[in-house]
Amino acid sequence: MTVIVRDLRPDVRADAEGFSDTRRLALPYMLSTPESVVHTLTHAHPDAHFGQLVAEEDGEIIGTAQISVAHESPEPGQGSANIYVRPGHTGRGAGTLLLRTAEERLGRLGVTKLFTWVLDEPDNRAFAERHGFRASRSAWFLRLDLAGGTLPPRQDPPAGVELRTAADFADDPRPVFELDAEASSDEPSDIDVDLTDYEAWIEETWKQPLLDRDLTTIAVVDGRLAAFSAAYTDGGSRYATAMTGTARAFRGRGLAKLAKNDSLHRARAAGYTEAFTGNDTGNEPMIAINKWFGYETCAKEIRYVRELG
Repeated sequence: MTVIVRDLRPDVRADAEGFSDTRRLALPYMLSTPESVVHTLTHAHPDAHFGQLVAEEDGEIIGTAQISVAHESPEPGQGSANIYVRPGHTGRGAGTLLLRTAEERLGRLGVTKLFTWVLDEPDNRAFAERHGFRASRSAWFLRLDLAGGTLPPRQDPPAGVELRTAADFADDPRPVFELDAEASSDEPSDIDVDLTDYEAWIEETWKQPLLDRDLTTIAVVDGRLAAFSAAYTDGGSRYATAMTGTARAFRGRGLAKLAKNDSLHRARAAGYTEAFTGNDTGNEPMIAINKWFGYETCAKEIRYVRELG
């Protein structure tokens, strides 16, 4: 049996399904659908040189890789390659072949520092370290039982605060972009992010098929967008918090917690039964908030880095 690596074909439904299925089985804590796979590939900013690779064995997709250049970072030469192999198909060379292909492509694009996320399991860590990566930061995946669990009661917004949805800003999403850009710039990360391209954000984020605008809650204070909790849904039973953040001028007032609680209650009312989120292991304030909601840690992911060339 021979494993080959090739580019995903966005116009072939079986490719998108195989990619999404593999990602979901290897990383069940993150949402993925065939539609989101195709959208991410076809709407990525040209400067990201975004690519999706598949490892195929006897016509079956058994591994995936997402590769990109960190074009939104003020520091040049950084890139990422996140690789996942379908459970039951490890040890056949798919991961190594995907990584080698990713490194060759990104190296030709000027990437000199490569980052990758690895689930905190012995085989995964050994794979990364065997290929010259060193561990850096880490993050938790958390799960909440929306069907059987108990959410904190919904709270009335304080005076001057209004809870709205992203759908309310469909005619002019620029204020949502500005809030997202400010909050994202302060997120813990190995790669600094500076969101400045509104049109790219519209294509990549606002039009992302996973984004559920009706369940994304935004706290508005005296007409200004202050905090938000962005919701992803897979069209089935799974809901995920894609991002929760607060504008700097409004931090320390519990607005992010208020927005997330509202979104979770409406997600449960809409029939979603599982909720997922993630936190940097050093982000104690957000971890405490998620434990208050009832989330439980279900897995740990480690960020690995290596120099290319």
